[in-house]
Amino acid sequence: MTHAGSSLSTGELSERARQVLQALLFEYTVTAEPVGSRQLAKRHALGLSPATIRNTMADLEEMGYLAQPHTSAGRVPTDKAYRYYVDSLMVRTEIGRPDAHRLQRQVSGTRSEIDDLMEATSAQLSELSHYAAVILAPPLQHTRLERVDLIPVEGDRAIVVLATETGWGMSRILAFEETVPRSEAREVARLLTERYAGLTFQEIRSQVADAAAPPAVERVLRVAAYVARKVFQSLWDRNLYVGGAMNMLDQPEFGIGTMRALLKTFEEKRQLIELLTTRAQTSGDVQVVIGSEMPFQEMQETSLVAASYRFHDRVLGVLGIVGPRRMPYARIVPLVEYTARLVSRRLTRLGGASPLG
Repeated sequence: MTHAGSSLSTGELSERARQVLQALLFEYTVTAEPVGSRQLAKRHALGLSPATIRNTMADLEEMGYLAQPHTSAGRVPTDKAYRYYVDSLMVRTEIGRPDAHRLQRQVSGTRSEIDDLMEATSAQLSELSHYAAVILAPPLQHTRLERVDLIPVEGDRAIVVLATETGWGMSRILAFEETVPRSEAREVARLLTERYAGLTFQEIRSQVADAAAPPAVERVLRVAAYVARKVFQSLWDRNLYVGGAMNMLDQPEFGIGTMRALLKTFEEKRQLIELLTTRAQTSGDVQVVIGSEMPFQEMQETSLVAASYRFHDRVLGVLGIVGPRRMPYARIVPLVEYTARLVSRRLTRLGGASPLG
């Protein structure tokens, strides 16, 4: 029921309703507690009495913008309210200079390895946002291998380093059944480079299934076959980098059940990879997915702010921030957008003029 004297409709909000909704969204973002009319009248210069604010809030609730979790309690924004805010009320701002400088130093200071860049960026993004940061790494199907190095480190472990024609590097640590001498490691790297250099990862993957060597074959060939299976097959999958997942524990609106489901989602990664892959296929610079818009039940208490990063004009992957629905979108959106631009520039510098993936 619409209160007397109200001119609100579901298609358009009056200026008064917009002011009350924006003030309530601000309060709830800060407190995570239901907001009452007296609270808004006291803390915001709306020029309205508590009774008028209360009536306007009742109108907003009737239209689906607010909900009242408990009788005689204040109200909380719904997903519809957040969507209206992001689409119609939010004032886009530039990222703060200190945050911009920290991101610039972090992104530009990383080595030429994709792993380093993605891990450093997700860590910095989570630290600046105080939420969880996610980055979907580029696919490697059509990237060509240039060289393989194998470096023994300690005991039975060695680092496999892959250099690509684009200038990117990737590394993996492998455990072997026994210590690999340096001379043997050099021979393994030479064999792998000789066999796979110049091929795309897609072509390499199709050959790796045949790379197994019988026990009677010389040890160097067996080690080379093991490295090929372990490294090239794992690199086929799209890696997801997650930073600051434990920040979700700091959100007071998340109950134990919600938190358990969220942390499991971050750990298993499959749903996040699917979600971000879908975002990478959607046009637009910055995308905001709010609550019930999430395709997975486990994430419907959260929102995602995501942006694509590119190599020249081609979308390579997506990075974003996952947080509570009440996250401060006006601050998070420019943070994500700026980070995506930095990563795009960094990848383009690493890759020169060669097209990727």
